[in-house]
Amino acid sequence: MSRVLFWVLIALLPFARATAADGARLAKAFSPCRLTDPLQLQSIEAECAEVSIAESDAAGARRIVLSVARVPAINRRKQVDPIVLLAGGPGQGVQQTFTSVSRMFARAGRERDILLLDQRGTGRSNVLSCEPEGRLGTSTMNFDTAAFVRLSARCEQRLAASNDLGAYTTSRAVRDLEAVRALLGYETLNLYGGSYGTRVAQHYARRYPQRVRSMVLDGVVAPQTVLGPRIAIDAQAALDGVWRLCAADEKCRKAFGNVAEKTRQLQAALARSPQRVQIAHPQTSRMESVELGAEQLAVVLRFGTYDPGFAAMLPLVVSEAARGELRPLASLYLLVTAGVQQAIAMGMHNSVICSEDVPRFASATIDRAALGASYLGTAFVDGLPAICGTWPRGLVDADFHAPLVSTIPTLLLSGTLDPVTPPGDATRVAANLRNARHLVIKGSAHGQIAIPCMDRVLAEFVDTIDPKALDAKCLDRRMQPPFWLSIAGPAP
Repeated sequence: MSRVLFWVLIALLPFARATAADGARLAKAFSPCRLTDPLQLQSIEAECAEVSIAESDAAGARRIVLSVARVPAINRRKQVDPIVLLAGGPGQGVQQTFTSVSRMFARAGRERDILLLDQRGTGRSNVLSCEPEGRLGTSTMNFDTAAFVRLSARCEQRLAASNDLGAYTTSRAVRDLEAVRALLGYETLNLYGGSYGTRVAQHYARRYPQRVRSMVLDGVVAPQTVLGPRIAIDAQAALDGVWRLCAADEKCRKAFGNVAEKTRQLQAALARSPQRVQIAHPQTSRMESVELGAEQLAVVLRFGTYDPGFAAMLPLVVSEAARGELRPLASLYLLVTAGVQQAIAMGMHNSVICSEDVPRFASATIDRAALGASYLGTAFVDGLPAICGTWPRGLVDADFHAPLVSTIPTLLLSGTLDPVTPPGDATRVAANLRNARHLVIKGSAHGQIAIPCMDRVLAEFVDTIDPKALDAKCLDRRMQPPFWLSIAGPAP
């Protein structure tokens, strides 16, 4: 019997039970496929299938198709509980995301299948993309709040014509995952959630605790956290941390001086007088005309601090721009915005944020003075409510924002320089988890899965599900990426 046929038969065993419970149907059996990363740079072999499910609870609701991929374990005597990845964003498709970090799951994937369900509204699961409304990061638009509000309004009008935009919340997504779990016959799951995916993982564990064998929460969002009011403050703290690292590094300090002050002066200069740069797009080689203002600089600084390797370039790029050489800044801006456009389904992102976070802004603490002093300013707290003014709100379970109290074995991962999910949230979550361990990686940023030796730590945890006894000493030896001293790269 072929492996594909075997898994099809296994999948069909609980079919009647799953159909009766949640209306999920296998629309397309598993067959060989390839998963490709957003930049089309690498791909991996997998098995893919499609699941048909109702878009909402409304009578006569249309059905949408969810895409599920599986990377089979290498060991023929594999364990029966798969590792399920939950992507960030909100708006990232997990199949594309996994392709970029698949090698970090190779060790754990020897013994367990890797299950990749594109969350509804992302990837290949009825994606809610706003791309036709405008290409972020090109000369056709400025990356500012007003532009986002205009594009979101047009996107909402187009998507709402054929989609129930209120049906794409986290509460719906965890129901989908449970339906797919039942349909495929898995008894328990090992969840790995990154960034927004930690919110999904925690809510699934709240709704279906008996179905979760273990959890890894990487870049943790606490359920009670309102996303938005602190983004600019946390981003500023991470950027300040990068500048402190440069000041403490003799070569970086001598090459670039006071980078923090250069950044403030550069942002003020670009706010007064934006500059236009002609440059070949680093991905397509096509010539682009890029307007660089304070907003574009803020985009590069924000996303540049998501990854230590990227952050290592920032002192050079800021210093070059401060002396009038804007091409490196323009190149990074094009790369960043193209990456966001390719990776995030903004329609799904808006459905989540407008249902789960913006309605709670009124009860959140918003320090407008601290926001105003940051390089991002008040763009998020002012722009998000404007975007959500007419965007449909969807189902949010009554206990969605309550702290998760659980005994599920859990590993929490944080970086001290994370610009969007700093360690404080993970500390809040860990306080209510009775079988958990929080690892904080010094000098690391957003997402710890790709740092050296984390693959071994992950595999050991999923195997033993004993967070207290986990040997994580190898993480203490992590080296900080050297700062770039010229366009040629770091000094030898």
